[in-house]
Amino acid sequence: MNPDLDLALDRIIRAPRATVWRAWTDPSRLERWWVPAPSHCRVDRLDVRPGGAFVTRLSDDGAAFVPHLDACFLAVDELERLVFTNAVDGTWGPASPDPVAMTAEIRLADHPDGTDYRIVVRHADPEARARHEKLGFAEGWGTVAAQLAALAEGTA
Repeated sequence: MNPDLDLALDRIIRAPRATVWRAWTDPSRLERWWVPAPSHCRVDRLDVRPGGAFVTRLSDDGAAFVPHLDACFLAVDELERLVFTNAVDGTWGPASPDPVAMTAEIRLADHPDGTDYRIVVRHADPEARARHEKLGFAEGWGTVAAQLAALAEGTA
């Protein structure tokens, strides 16, 4: 991790890795935690393989959905790692995402209490990292990690 370019979040989820993995890779489960509540998520495409699309929409009222994320998976190691970027869209087109381009790496590892869940989000330059941090990286990604934990732990 490069502290000048990267943001990170770690959390222990009290559920097996397979349960956390399924929450990431099953569209109906991903929709339940991927955006901070009370907003709603719709998964347009979730092709969990290297080069596969990761496209979601967001709604504040559950009726009108707007684009949220249009990304491409770069690496997928079953039960261990997902890497995606929004610098390439779901059709492999170059993208200039607003508000910030990023590459996110999600790592899952066994932990005595369940799953060690680690996120590293990489940025092209310190300004992009600072912008993402100022926009609320810790709160946003932290909130959805908590929602993921609640779903995986069966408390959602």
